[in-house]
Amino acid sequence: MPEGPPERLYVYCVEGPVPVQAEGRLGEAFLGNWVEGTSSFLFFSEPAEDPVLRVVADHPGLQYVEDHRFTYEEWIGERFERFRAGDFEICPAWSRSGPQGTSSLPMRLDPGVVFGSGLHPTTRDCLKALSWLWREDPPRTVLDLGTGTGVLAVAAGLLGADRIAAVDLNPLCVRTAARNVRLNGLEPRVQTVLGSAEDVLDRPGDLVLANIHHEVIRGLLNLEAFLNRRWIVLSGLMRTQARDLKDRLRGLGLRIIREWDQDMVWHTLAVRGKRTTFQSPAQPPRARKGKGLCR
Repeated sequence: MPEGPPERLYVYCVEGPVPVQAEGRLGEAFLGNWVEGTSSFLFFSEPAEDPVLRVVADHPGLQYVEDHRFTYEEWIGERFERFRAGDFEICPAWSRSGPQGTSSLPMRLDPGVVFGSGLHPTTRDCLKALSWLWREDPPRTVLDLGTGTGVLAVAAGLLGADRIAAVDLNPLCVRTAARNVRLNGLEPRVQTVLGSAEDVLDRPGDLVLANIHHEVIRGLLNLEAFLNRRWIVLSGLMRTQARDLKDRLRGLGLRIIREWDQDMVWHTLAVRGKRTTFQSPAQPPRARKGKGLCR
């Protein structure tokens, strides 16, 4: 059973990409490297200024910027405790008690330092959308774009999807999602892929999950490979963004079958895509050059 999260997080911002091979020199308190643009955010469970400065000194392309301190709850936004959403009962991976409900699907989740404990309204509504969809027209294959901690990919696996590809551009997200896949015993049905949404659109997917930025979704709506699915679930949308996408979807001839919202602020859409038949699961493709495939 994984240990609980650290009480405090120490985050060091470095301008430039910290090489993966240098991470081994950051000590046992090192938790992960969140890459954002050209910046690296190094997470530790204890103060670690000295090893960070040594790594920066050894790599001329790096520059130390600043450091921050948070409690774990401050970082993820709220206290992560057992909760239910849709058909799922989600509990911290370090919890020692088993499922409390008999009519729910238990999921163990360790968000680490990646956003995506399942507590955000859009994630909760995506879990409700998945529960509804599996009662209406259960998909066989799923693409989860911007998987984060892998919570939605794991949910699809627990519901019974044959093959799920969970993709994210952030290496730390991919490693975190892969850990949660293992925690729930879903390998090899769930594959975690380092790359962009476009990198996996050639894969089978009766359902595409896109709980991502509005502008990214707008771009994907221009791609036939994205639209040619049996179902599309769009989320992460505020009211005006949802209105914009609904207009675009109708203009593309697609039907919005159901909608969920949290206090009319956050919106999730279940959309009938252009494909009318199921796609058979494919054998796992080999990773493309430059793309990582983690299991």
